Amino acid sequence: MTYDLSKIKGSIPPIITPFKNDQLDYEAYAGLVEFQISKGSHGILVNGTTAEPSTLTADERNKTIDTAIATNNGRLPIIAATGSQSLAESRMLTRYAAEVGVDALLIVTPYYISPPQRGLVQYYLDVMDGIDTPWMIYHIPGRAAVSITLETVKELKDRSSNFIGMKHAVNDLAFVSECIDAFPDYLVFVGLEELSFPEMAIGAVGLMNAVGNLRPDLLAEMCQAVWDNDLSRGKEIHQRLLEINQSVFYDTNPIPIKYMMKRLGIIPENHHRLPMMPAEPELEKRLDGVLERAGLL
Repeated sequence: MTYDLSKIKGSIPPIITPFKNDQLDYEAYAGLVEFQISKGSHGILVNGTTAEPSTLTADERNKTIDTAIATNNGRLPIIAATGSQSLAESRMLTRYAAEVGVDALLIVTPYYISPPQRGLVQYYLDVMDGIDTPWMIYHIPGRAAVSITLETVKELKDRSSNFIGMKHAVNDLAFVSECIDAFPDYLVFVGLEELSFPEMAIGAVGLMNAVGNLRPDLLAEMCQAVWDNDLSRGKEIHQRLLEINQSVFYDTNPIPIKYMMKRLGIIPENHHRLPMMPAEPELEKRLDGVLERAGLL
């Protein structure tokens, strides 16, 4: 089966989840979708790690997809992250997203369990059974406690015709090169902010970065610079964003991102759900300095 994947590329930020009185604020979420569209993003990623999906109910995750699709109204590709620790929940979330018409699916390796590679293969084949929507692996071993191998990628490419690539969130450029070498049409999205420019320079097709919640325009511009082979401009943007990229990990993502969004007036409050917590005063001061040095305040 073939797909038109020409628009599945570029900066596709994982939008944060805004809370109000511990409830998901769908009106604010719709506003964040509009913000991404107006600032030049190439797509919308719903329920990525930055959205704190493990703190959401399945119904809330589905409703965020509905909100994104309705707000977007066909303007940009919508990618839905539909994985979880549970096979049954991943099946349900994935099927729902496919049925309401997302453009692609992003499915995280099941976390905590630490399955063998043969288990990962069967897991993905089971989740995608009967679903034709293009899908990608979300490879984030730092959170999931499991890595995928090139052999697993090859087997999934052989056995799942709509498997198209991965979001790669680990410091391993060699693995990216190996995947692209084995499958020239394999789509790799950068999920580790500090590798945005280097990974695109070796063949990644785009970014799925938390920093896109702050400056979508700069990430879109970096992608365009690489596509235009203007590597000096790409490097310039990379260096400008370097400290902001690093600051994402001053505490657990998206704690720093939500605070910086509040400081920039993108969201009114940086609320989280337990066990996540807002930034502490010491971190706030440190992040203010980051924003000032980047010329964003």
